Amino acid sequence: MRFDVITLFPNLFSEHLKALPLKRAIEKSLVTVNLVDLRNFAVDERGSVDDKTYGGGVGMILRPEPIFEAVESLPTEKNRRIVLLSPKGKKFDQKKAAELSQLDQLILICGRYEGFDARVEDHLADEELSIGDYVLSGGELPAMVVMEAVTRLLPGVLEKENATKIESFSSNMIEYPQYTRPEEYKGMKVPEVLLSGNHAEIEKWRNEQSQASN
Repeated sequence: MRFDVITLFPNLFSEHLKALPLKRAIEKSLVTVNLVDLRNFAVDERGSVDDKTYGGGVGMILRPEPIFEAVESLPTEKNRRIVLLSPKGKKFDQKKAAELSQLDQLILICGRYEGFDARVEDHLADEELSIGDYVLSGGELPAMVVMEAVTRLLPGVLEKENATKIESFSSNMIEYPQYTRPEEYKGMKVPEVLLSGNHAEIEKWRNEQSQASN
């Protein structure tokens, strides 16, 4: 799978790409990540990519030309999608991650300032995604969230591939509580059923402890 990330701050991604699961996915050639510096498509020698809004308003918004040109500069895979990271977008969830994991190419456009010129939203992007009902300074962190959630679902990325099938949200359930050593810590004990060795009872307990996600 190919990720193309259009951003004003490509350096923000460097450490994240060195950590699992993206590190393993890249090393195994299951994923390629292409970071595109939006400043390379600036409209003038000063590196301008934003401007004031027509009709007045607070702050600046990203101009359409740099974003369109950045996308047009990319090679096109047959099965691709262009996504804006925006607080106005549809809430990103595990179901959407699974859907995006079927693509050959995912282009992620990171917003900055007060958002995008509406022509980017209406005539370039296939959809807008948000990672929550709050505002960040830009779309870089949401892009990392999307990339990691999608990458984990690609075959061959995780050592134990069935892990994605029992995790929280994979079946509309929150994963059951889990414990490790010591058996008791500051008076807090591991549930006895988990120490019993009775796999049927353990499975029953885990099913009971799982909660339906909203």
